Amino acid sequence: MQLFYTPEITTETTTYTFSKEESKHIVRVLRKRVDDVLQVTNGKGHIFSAKITLADQKNCRVVIISHEFQQPKNYQLHLAVAPTKMNDRFEWFLEKATEIGIDTITPILCERSERKVIKTERFEKIIQSATKQSLTAYFPELRPLTPFSEFIEKHTDEQLFIAHCEEHDKKSLKKALHANKSVTILIGPEGDFSPEEIALALENKYIPVTLGDTRLRTETAAIVACHSVAFLNHD
Repeated sequence: MQLFYTPEITTETTTYTFSKEESKHIVRVLRKRVDDVLQVTNGKGHIFSAKITLADQKNCRVVIISHEFQQPKNYQLHLAVAPTKMNDRFEWFLEKATEIGIDTITPILCERSERKVIKTERFEKIIQSATKQSLTAYFPELRPLTPFSEFIEKHTDEQLFIAHCEEHDKKSLKKALHANKSVTILIGPEGDFSPEEIALALENKYIPVTLGDTRLRTETAAIVACHSVAFLNHD
């Protein structure tokens, strides 16, 4: 099955015309024709079956023939990750985290961050592509780049963790996690969180955790954290 993403579609929609770019992909690349049925998601839990009524490279039109609702996961995962110096590494994280299963991603600006600007539009496209690849009906939310202190003060969840490399008393993330609960995990930049940032997180009830015995790159740490949560909650 191939899944298309169109956030504008709702359960009230009866017909829909794809964008020029998507129409070209459907008609010219995939060679879809009139009466072919496509699977479409709005990224909010619904998957629609849509039959092509006009196979035009610039305006591919469909009629919605049915829809179903995909139940959400029994947990919510929010990763707050400092963007890496090399864009491709952060993009790799976005792709893999989306495939594994993540609900919210917040790039955070830390004291030791080497990248202070992000390409939001490109990141959204990567997430969109990975969502379609994984055949999920839920589109992860990418939030704006947020200063660390601002994020800490505003965000609360049932489980709050900070993964860092300082010599503190830390728990194993896998042992600290509880199933079926919302969780936020902080992952720092290449130079790790500063002592002041760690102290601020602890003041705000974040639990310090370790992701293993080896020192991990930012993007690797984020994927390990993502997988640990997904694995714990897997039926």
